[in-house]
This record gives sequence, C-alpha cells and structure tokens, in this order.
Amino acid sequence: MILLQVNQLSKHFGAETILSNIKLEIQTRDRVALVGRNGAGKSTLLKIISGQMSFDSGDIIKPKEVTIGYLAQNTGLESSLSIWEEMLTVFIPLQRMEKELRLLEEKMSDPSVLEDSLQYERVLKEYDILQVKFKESGGYQYEADIRSVLHGLNFQTFDYSTKIATLSGGQKTRLALGKLLLTKPDILILDEPTNHLDIDTLSWLEQYLQTYDGAILIVSHDRYFLDKVVTQVYEMSRRQIQKFVGNYSSYLDQKAEQYERDLKLFEKQQDEIAKLEDFIQKNLARASTTKRAQSRRKKLEKIERMDRPKGDEKSASFSFEIERQSGNEVLHLEDLTIGYQNDAIASHLSLRLTRGESVALVGPNGVGKSTLLKTIIEKLPAISGGVRFGSNVTIGYYDQEQAELSSNKRVLNELWDEYPLKPEKEIRTILGNFLFSGEDVLKIVSTLSGGEKARLALAKLMMEKSNLLILDEPTNHLDLDSKEVLENALIDYPGTILFVSHDRYFINRIASKVLELSGDGCTEFLGDYDYYLEKKEEMIELQALEQQNNAPGMNATDKVEKNNYQQDKEQKKLERQRKRKLEEIEEGISQLEENIEQYELQLCDPEVFQDHEKVSEIHTKNEQAKLELEGLMDEWAELAE
Repeated sequence: MILLQVNQLSKHFGAETILSNIKLEIQTRDRVALVGRNGAGKSTLLKIISGQMSFDSGDIIKPKEVTIGYLAQNTGLESSLSIWEEMLTVFIPLQRMEKELRLLEEKMSDPSVLEDSLQYERVLKEYDILQVKFKESGGYQYEADIRSVLHGLNFQTFDYSTKIATLSGGQKTRLALGKLLLTKPDILILDEPTNHLDIDTLSWLEQYLQTYDGAILIVSHDRYFLDKVVTQVYEMSRRQIQKFVGNYSSYLDQKAEQYERDLKLFEKQQDEIAKLEDFIQKNLARASTTKRAQSRRKKLEKIERMDRPKGDEKSASFSFEIERQSGNEVLHLEDLTIGYQNDAIASHLSLRLTRGESVALVGPNGVGKSTLLKTIIEKLPAISGGVRFGSNVTIGYYDQEQAELSSNKRVLNELWDEYPLKPEKEIRTILGNFLFSGEDVLKIVSTLSGGEKARLALAKLMMEKSNLLILDEPTNHLDLDSKEVLENALIDYPGTILFVSHDRYFINRIASKVLELSGDGCTEFLGDYDYYLEKKEEMIELQALEQQNNAPGMNATDKVEKNNYQQDKEQKKLERQRKRKLEEIEEGISQLEENIEQYELQLCDPEVFQDHEKVSEIHTKNEQAKLELEGLMDEWAELAE
C-alpha cells in the first residue's frame, strides 16, 4: 500500500531555490534514507512532508488514516512530568478504555444490574466489544512496551519518577525519540536520530527499526546505521533527487557504476560527433562527396547531445601535518580519577599512548569520556592521579560543542586573526578547501550551522600543526562526504590521535586501539571496533565458562582444547535455552489469553451471571490471569532484546 507520494515538489527561500521537482514514494514497511551534503535540503523536505513547513508548488498525497511521526534533530522533550508519566501520555486512549472496563465490571457485579437481565446483557455486550478493542490496541502490554523502550534507550538505571526538567539535553532527546517510537506512527520520520546515542543504544535502535511495522524515512550521517536499517536511498544533490534500491554501501556502488556508464556513453557520443564534424568539414566543399556530407550534417543535427556527467559535488580537501615530531612516549595516565568538584565519575584510569597510535575511547553516555579529554588538556582539574606528557608534545583539541565558535567575527577574520602574518589569499584558499568560498567567508561565526562550525573548527585545527590530536566527537554535524575526507586525512596524519566517537564506521577506519571506559577503570583492546566487539563477546563467554575450565586434574593443553570446545558448546546451549524459554513464554502468553477469553465468555453466560458468587470468582480469576500475562510480556521483552 502506498502511504505517501511527493510529486513535482518545489521550495524557495526568497530568490534561492532549495528544492526543485522532488519526487518520492513511501510504501508500507519501506526503509528509506535521504542522503546528501549539508544544506542540500534534507531537513527541509522532512519538515514539509511532516506538515511543519509549507511548499511553493507540487503535491503531497497521503491517505487520511495514515499517521506521521516526526522527530527533528536535537529535539529535546520539554515537560514538567516524570519520565514514566510522560511516556504514559502516549496511551491516554488506552487508559480511558481501561477505566471504562473497570466501571463496566463494577456495573456487572452490581446486584441491581444483575437482577435486570436486559440491562445486564447490554452491559455485558458493551464490555465484550470494549475488551476486544482494548486487547487489539495493546492494552495488556503497553506498560511492558514502555519499559522495553526506556531500557533500550539506556534509562534502565533511572528512577522513572525522575522529573524530565532535571535531565540533560541529550537525555531529553533520547526521551523524545522513545515517546515517538511508542506512538508507532504509520510513517516514522527521523532526522539525525543517532545524535546523543551511545554505541549500545545505537545497536538497540537498529534492531528495533528493523522489526518496526510501519514505514521509516531517515536522515542520518551514520553509515554503519544506514547499512543496517535502510533498503532504499534517495540522494539529494543540486536541488534534485534520485532513487537507489539497496542500503548505503549498495547506493555508493550503484552511483559509481552509473557515473562510469554515463561517462562512457558521453565519451562515445563525443567521438561520434567529432568524426561526423571532421567528415563534414573535409567533404562538404567537394562536388563528389557533398551529398554524403549533407546527409551526415542532418544526422549530426538530429543527435540529442548528452551533458557531461557531473559526478560528485565539490568536496572539502585538507590534510593534517605536524610542525615537529614528538618523543616516543606521548601521554601517560597514572591511576587517574576524574570528575567535577571532588565528585568522581571514573577512577583508576591508566593509559600509555605512544607515537603514531590512534586510540578510540568508547563507553556508555555519562561514563566520563569527554570529561577525561578535558582533564588531559587541563580544562578540568584531576581529582587524583597524574597526567604526564612526553617530550615535544603539542596538543590540538576539537570540542564537540564548538563552544569557542560563538564570536561575532566573520569566518575570514576568525582564522586570520590567529595567523595575522599570513596573506589574505592563503587564508581564503584554506577556507575554500573547507568549502567556504566567495561570500561564505564573510558570514558571522555565531550564525553558522552545525556543519559549517565543524568545518571551521577543523580548519583551525589543521593550522595548528599539532603532533597530538585530541578529538571529541569530530564527526558530529559532518555530512557523509566530509566524514570520508576527515577519515582519509586522519589515516595519513603522521602524529598521534586520541578520540571519542560513537560512529562505528569511523572507529573501524581510524582506530589502532580501543579503550573501553567504565566507572572503575579502563580496558585496552588492540584492534578496531569489530575486533573490540569480538573480544567483548569472548570475554562474556569465558566468564560463563570460568568455573568449568578451573576443574582440578587438567593440564594446560587439555584446558585450552576443552575451553575452545566448551565455548562453542556453551554458546549454542545458551542460545538454545534462550529460544526454548521464549517458546515457553509464548505458549504461556497464548494460554493466558485463551483463559482470559474463556472468562470473558463465561461472564456473558446467562446461567453464570445470575450466580453472584460465581461471577465474583470468575472476575477474580480473570484479574489474576491479566496480571500473570503482564509479567510474561515483560519477561518476553527482556529475553527478545
């Protein structure tokens, strides 16, 4: 079923054309990504589709019953309610139904109603219709759904009575996402949903969206996320839109193939035109060949000339250099405790960073990754322990908040004032490499978009020529193309890198070591993100098998062999147990639902409803079955995750 059609849509801001002749179609269970450079109009199109912005011409066709849920980027949930109360507001219609059911149950047990068979039958019929509607609308599982979503979005450690007003901006954004997921619209529109999510939460969201019943339209700059979730890609470029079937990696391959194919066709046509023009020029004046030349000229006039394929739009172009090399030991953390005003966030942190290494800091939100970076560069004091730098170390720091880029200077002066001895032409060339060309360099810094500020911050970082780069979420606000340029620049960088990122594709390309941060220390993994994941899984399995492997009377070789065999055996066993438990719970749920249905039918039976004691007994059993059903639903949700 077609849920949404966009035809010939155009949008202008003043004299500037933002969108032109946009066509897009979304069907049931489609997984669609919108990709394109920063400023291509992706967020504008999402706002138009969701009804938050007007358009100048074209049509948006949508059936009346189709619902749209839209989450703009960095949208925090503003509310005076608690976490649990706010999530419950999604299910107000169900709560009303539940109250009506309770009132009808009270009526059914009222002796005056019981004595009037016609009235009792009418109440019973009303109760039956409402109870079926309540069940089909998810009335028996909405609380389990809330717990499941809050757990997935990393709120399991929170007291659900916590007031939303006391939460951080990132936490409010996650709650806004959670609330939208619970509404389950037919078309779910997400603009940069991966911002403010740690890696575990990202993995949960991927799995959730893969099994989502409705259609999904996403704008994201997280390549790993797009590859896992989407099955169609619409590319927005030069105010136009083009559709590709497949995930993001497939889109890149198709786009490259299409460019090569179009270029060959263009070159073939150019060769044909050149030959025809050459023949006409040589033979038109000759009496013996003039007819052939005129025939060729007619053929040439009929040719529909192809435009040269444009390929990609202009990309940023930069590289990081160093002024002088550091010593072999770059940074040494010794039993470091970090936090704010003696309130420790993480302790017992030790790290030895050597020249040329590229280390990724990972861990859940709030564990202290950004705090550690700020402590290293002395923006925050350490509570205890030491931070020691090697010889000749110069630091370049990239702040994810870009807090220092809030001046009223022009972009040109922001860079030139720090390097006043450099000629204006050189400063303009550097800014041009970061896509600030022409009038862009005269923009006021405080008015720049997130992506523009990110590029300006990287330009300043490049000019410093430091030999130790400390980067806090450097890929935030960058489009996919700029991310790739940054990745390539960092791969070729001759210095040392310590960075925090939630972009798994970026970590895989850059990191030579992963450092997992926790509240009571850190663990090193000598490899990229995929290696870190493999090792984490191995560690979990080894902990489960530790007791068996420590059995007496086993030599070292036996232990290794038994360990490998039992690891595999235990893993399969645990998966079998999980599946068996899920099947048992599903059978239990099915049985309880049948029981509840039977109790409802019994309460409708004229022979039963004349017996007050029998009605009371069945009603009690019915309530007990509903409680058990809710408990099984919660257990199923936990195991399924």
